[in-house]
Amino acid sequence: MSLKIRLTRGGAKKRPYYRIVVADARSPRDGRFIEKIGSYDPMKAKDSAERVVLDLEKAKEWLAKGAQPTDRVLRFLDAAGLAKRPARNNPNKALPGEKAKERAEKNAAKSAAPAEAEA
Repeated sequence: MSLKIRLTRGGAKKRPYYRIVVADARSPRDGRFIEKIGSYDPMKAKDSAERVVLDLEKAKEWLAKGAQPTDRVLRFLDAAGLAKRPARNNPNKALPGEKAKERAEKNAAKSAAPAEAEA
């Protein structure tokens, strides 16, 4: 059974509140879970102690059993010193796509045509 440590959403509309839970990877986001190990309230200030409440002992146990944290939970675990989150780097993300490159070439050709005609 593949286990995930992930967030389940609660709270009212536009007032999110998340529980940090251990669940089977196949179960839905807000569905059945095995154990609640913490909570996350994004509405609180970033420096607030109640923003992320995490039972470190339970989290350590589940990580030892092979549970895989999601990216957001991995951030919390990294801040708590339980897991190391590798830096992400995608240098190709900011490059334009194929269509944008084609449009840029067309525009360059259009602007070059009147300049050649004047010369």
